[in-house]
Amino acid sequence: MKSLLIITIIAVAMIGTIIVDEVYAVEENVEEVSPLTINSLEIYEDADYTRYRVTGDAPASTEITFKTTKPDGLPGNYPGTIDTSKPAYIVDNKIDPTNNLVYGLWTLEVCMPEYDVCVQESFTINEPVILSDDETTQAEEVVSNEQSTEEGGGCLIATATYGSEMSQQVQQLRELRDNQLLQTESGTAFMAMFNDIYYSFSPTIADYERENPYFKKTVKIAITPMISSLSLMENAESESEVLSFGISVIVLNLGMYLGVPAIVIIKIRKRF
Repeated sequence: MKSLLIITIIAVAMIGTIIVDEVYAVEENVEEVSPLTINSLEIYEDADYTRYRVTGDAPASTEITFKTTKPDGLPGNYPGTIDTSKPAYIVDNKIDPTNNLVYGLWTLEVCMPEYDVCVQESFTINEPVILSDDETTQAEEVVSNEQSTEEGGGCLIATATYGSEMSQQVQQLRELRDNQLLQTESGTAFMAMFNDIYYSFSPTIADYERENPYFKKTVKIAITPMISSLSLMENAESESEVLSFGISVIVLNLGMYLGVPAIVIIKIRKRF
């Protein structure tokens, strides 16, 4: 009896209540990522280089890398990277010097390292055909017209600095040119003179920006105040306003880029 009583007490002590909480499924919000695509690919000649311009879709605020592969399987000479600001990208870069170009089927590869995704596009560079004297003259006229259109169409340094022709700063420069300067005779004359000077050195600077990130950052720091000051021109509508605002912007930039450094240098010399 004593043993039976002990076993009964232990059994009662072990009896308890089991409570099962209800489990709820948690839905995770998965952010949709824009796909990486190549929408257009253009091959063209620029000075002593063959170049490509590629556009496509990509997630905003991500790094895009691009490189070319020659017909013999060797890598192209000018790979690079950009950081997207919008769900799209545009890249303009060298392929090879025209006097050292390998003709045949090339491959362009665009990648998003963050998402481990790449897309490719093939293109063919054919060996130039030797033309007669008359055909050569006609071809030179076509190339000259194409270069004039291209030179009037974009800001190479700003595009390389801010990573895309769709960036706010590049759009601001384009709108200023089209909506203010080219609407007046003085503005049109200024743009013609400016283009002759600007496009003599801007391709070299833009190419070096793509190859050297530190130089790109330096250029960005240097030109950002100037681009901000150009917003004053947005209020110019008439011929006289374009002239007055234009002179004001020039004086302002001379003060920023020449006057302020000169004052600093003078003060440093006085101290020492």
